[in-house]
Amino acid sequence: MDGPDPSTSSSGAEVDDLVAPLRALANPQRLTILGWLLDPRAHFPRQRDGDLVEDGVCVGFITQKIGLSQPTVTTHMQALARAGLVTSKQIKNWVFYKPDRDAIEQVLGRLGDRLK
Repeated sequence: MDGPDPSTSSSGAEVDDLVAPLRALANPQRLTILGWLLDPRAHFPRQRDGDLVEDGVCVGFITQKIGLSQPTVTTHMQALARAGLVTSKQIKNWVFYKPDRDAIEQVLGRLGDRLK
């Protein structure tokens, strides 16, 4: 035996809180997209609708940049949203995504605390 199961310890909830974001970020395309979203003006052109920072990046621009199909990108973005790492907003017929910086900082802090 390697020791107690961390999910049954008092810190099990902390581990559970890290699983979804870490799984979402384990995919290289999702990690790349999140990195782009953290500095959208450096990675995406100006949008006709919605501000890159305030409203987020249109899924169409993400799709063009990553070179995947729109349904695949939508699936990736939904995984990041379920993990709490991005938020979405609909403007007209498009969905815009931006990072949830507070949530990302919390995940990083919990991960750092867990690995100490």
